[in-house]
Amino acid sequence: MAGVGLVLVAIPMGVRMTITPEVVGKVAHLARLELTAEETPRYAEQLSRILELVEKLNQLDTREVQAMTHAVALTMPERPDQVTNGNQREAMLANTAQQADGHFCTPKFVE
Repeated sequence: MAGVGLVLVAIPMGVRMTITPEVVGKVAHLARLELTAEETPRYAEQLSRILELVEKLNQLDTREVQAMTHAVALTMPERPDQVTNGNQREAMLANTAQQADGHFCTPKFVE
């Protein structure tokens, strides 16, 4: 599939957008997914239904809704940045299969 590409365009409100099996095939190719002949139209239908639901959500008046980053208000607990288990090199290195000069040894994984 040489020359496969996708173009993103703004879709006006109220315009029904459907995902075709051809689009699913192109996206699957780009994502290096192998889909069967039965899966492609099924995914096209499912993705089209998802877009329809998103369009319904777009019709809601959200001007009075505060923007949020999470569905539940969360606060991250903070603690002082202090070393609590320092100077345990020997105890940590005792758990490794190989060590050299006070460091962990691992197989080479970058050429």
